[in-house]
Amino acid sequence: MVYELELGKMKISADENGAELHSLNYEGREYLWQCGKAWERYAPILFPFICSPKDRTYMADGREYKMKGNHGFARDSVFAFKEKTADSLTFVLTENEETLAQYPYKFELTVTYKVEGNSVTVINRVKNTDERDIYFYIGGHPAFNAPLIEGESFDDYYVEYAEQEKITQKVDGREITVLDHEKRIDMTRSVFDNDALILENPNSKAVSLRSNKNSHSVTVEFPMSECIAVWSPTGDDEAKFVCLEPWTSVPTNYDDDFEKLEDKPHAISLNPNKEYEYKYKIVLE
Repeated sequence: MVYELELGKMKISADENGAELHSLNYEGREYLWQCGKAWERYAPILFPFICSPKDRTYMADGREYKMKGNHGFARDSVFAFKEKTADSLTFVLTENEETLAQYPYKFELTVTYKVEGNSVTVINRVKNTDERDIYFYIGGHPAFNAPLIEGESFDDYYVEYAEQEKITQKVDGREITVLDHEKRIDMTRSVFDNDALILENPNSKAVSLRSNKNSHSVTVEFPMSECIAVWSPTGDDEAKFVCLEPWTSVPTNYDDDFEKLEDKPHAISLNPNKEYEYKYKIVLE
């Protein structure tokens, strides 16, 4: 079921399936990609993995486990709707037979969307309800319309980091420089020929999607993130969106040298009965 919230000039909606945002509408303009054939998602929650370990297989608590899909299971799980307030929607997921077959830990994942003016803060809280430490990664994967305005094209848009950044990619043993101490990347399909642009330990705490032809923009502020990714499918002109993805850390596959989840250096470790909060803000102009 999809739940809606309207406050001032902002209207949002989110589904109990994946606790996934379905709409970010500000002043009558839809900013969120509407789940077309080019990518059949809106803004999935990545938990308990960002990307996947090799072959989606890993060790935990002395056993081998295999994830059914990429980016963990939260995006394909049915959350319980917890609460609607004047300015927020909240969903919750706890372990069940399906999650325990892929991930051995007990947990409570609460997702809240909080509206304030022209922004939505996404608040993810993980509580360890197990009797032992649990380990996980968590992140966001929202996709934003590009173009936002009829008559414009994907190539009219650019991504701008708040600070100067250097981004490189390793391709066939070579290192390709995408951004060399600059802020701006012009959007073309070829930019993503080598997959997502992943930036570890960014200087920036915000990244924006902007147009050369209008003043509207989307900014994702990520003060708690150690990694930010930018992605759109390469070679598909129907993929009229750009994902701005705040992650707690580099993705799980960066830690593949460590087979055990508890040994993976970027996995978050949480003690029993403790909570971990991860949030970021989406600002619409």
